Amino acid sequence: MEVCYQLPVLPLDRPVPKHVLSRRGAISFSSSSSLFGAPDPRQLSQRRGAISYDSSDQTALYIRMLGACVIFKQLFPRDVRVRSQVGFEPEGRGSYPYLCIDFRTLHSCSESTSSLIPGPGFISAGPVSGRRLRRLLSFQRYLHSSRLLWGTTHLNPLHILDEDYIGQAKCMLERVGSWNFDIFLFDRLTNGNSLVTMTFHLLNQYGLLELFQLDMVKLWRFLVMVQEDYHSLNPYHNAVHAADVTQAMYCYLREPKLAKSLTSCDILLGLLAAATHDLDHPGVNQPFLIKTNHYLAKLYRNSSVLENHHWRSAVGLLRETGLFSHLPAEEGLKMERQLGSLILATDISRQNEYLGKFRTHLNQDDLCLSNASHRHFILQMALKCADICNPCRPWELSKQWSEKVTQEFFHQGDIEKKHKLEVSPLCDSQRNSMGNIQIGFMTYVVEPLFAEWGRFSDTRLSQTMLGHLGLNKASWGGLVQQERPSSPDELEPSSPASATESEPESASAAEPTADTTATATGATNSKEIPQGSKES
Repeated sequence: MEVCYQLPVLPLDRPVPKHVLSRRGAISFSSSSSLFGAPDPRQLSQRRGAISYDSSDQTALYIRMLGACVIFKQLFPRDVRVRSQVGFEPEGRGSYPYLCIDFRTLHSCSESTSSLIPGPGFISAGPVSGRRLRRLLSFQRYLHSSRLLWGTTHLNPLHILDEDYIGQAKCMLERVGSWNFDIFLFDRLTNGNSLVTMTFHLLNQYGLLELFQLDMVKLWRFLVMVQEDYHSLNPYHNAVHAADVTQAMYCYLREPKLAKSLTSCDILLGLLAAATHDLDHPGVNQPFLIKTNHYLAKLYRNSSVLENHHWRSAVGLLRETGLFSHLPAEEGLKMERQLGSLILATDISRQNEYLGKFRTHLNQDDLCLSNASHRHFILQMALKCADICNPCRPWELSKQWSEKVTQEFFHQGDIEKKHKLEVSPLCDSQRNSMGNIQIGFMTYVVEPLFAEWGRFSDTRLSQTMLGHLGLNKASWGGLVQQERPSSPDELEPSSPASATESEPESASAAEPTADTTATATGATNSKEIPQGSKES
């Protein structure tokens, strides 16, 4: 099958616009314009930068060079053509055969890059969806990335245009244990593949692939499917959030108490749970699913609806890829159950239950990490901390996450208004401000949890997190003071006296999967939205 892509010409001696550089996989060529006049492969090999495409922007229709075999025959000044040959057999969902993509020539014309133009020798293999084509091309990139992560190279190395970006991502991975790790930058450098790259790197770093004899192709396939089952249109609950939680989980696993006590199985489960803890999140919380009579609410009987769905979705992908198929059946089932126990612990409506149990253990000083059940409980608490650690990040990162979660939260409120449903607490953009939401969330949810975690693991990391939390809370307080309330209905953070009632609602601000008693009980007079609609 021949695929032709239209590319506009961007002179290399002209500064690249900032809006292009901020795009994932942004173009970043060398400033030397001599490349256009010399098709010598040795000079082409010095060309640096990455190329991506954005089908919605005619000024930046760049096609990403993906492939295990890349051959440049000619490059003319104003005539750049790409022809790729991709051969594959139609298979079931999530099938990623090895591809051989041969990029030979380059050209420019006026059609959209999304069109597939049959050429000479075109052989139809049946209809190919855009989603499936992206998966196939993505897997080709992962094959190249895996060689870099394993430290192996081609016998006859060929230069790929985005080599420079892969190198920058590798440099970031060398500092993956830093609490200041910028997951947004890392996601751009990996062209939106932060979750796959991060998780594979950490599993490989711990030697878990060899220890558990995990098939690398199956593992890649599993991670690709996990990343794609996150909804990229969700402002907050997307694959970048999962990658951020996975990186935070790694930081906690390195804490002295855990590092010397956790088994390899504990580490494997902890990383997989972090990567899949919000799998297939719809971008709305549990009360919304209940009040709209969503099929997931009925399936899980209104109890930890989203968390059960995340767990079952993860198990489905594990079984579909056969990642644990080589293990004894009972051992595989045990790992699936433990994975579920970790994911279910992220239900914010059970925050007081887990926090109370944690506090009791610390008061009685009876935590024994040589005990398997105690280690598993600490993993649950670590995942809970990782899931809501955004307020404990540096301000530049924390503020971005606050904006994203508030956007998702208010979007749910807009949907509820559209369908004339009761607006969930803190989902009304006209009655709530981002600053007040964040202050309430930090006060009644984040601070109590991280204070107890600091008692358990009194390390430099814990002090750093609590320090950032205090500074960020003060920063939001200052912003709130500067705001001019547009109406007397503007909500203020709940008082300490009402912390018990306000805690679930505050939790919802940074975790839209939260459950609230008020909305759950009010679901009886609900209206039903057709299943499968965008709003659900």
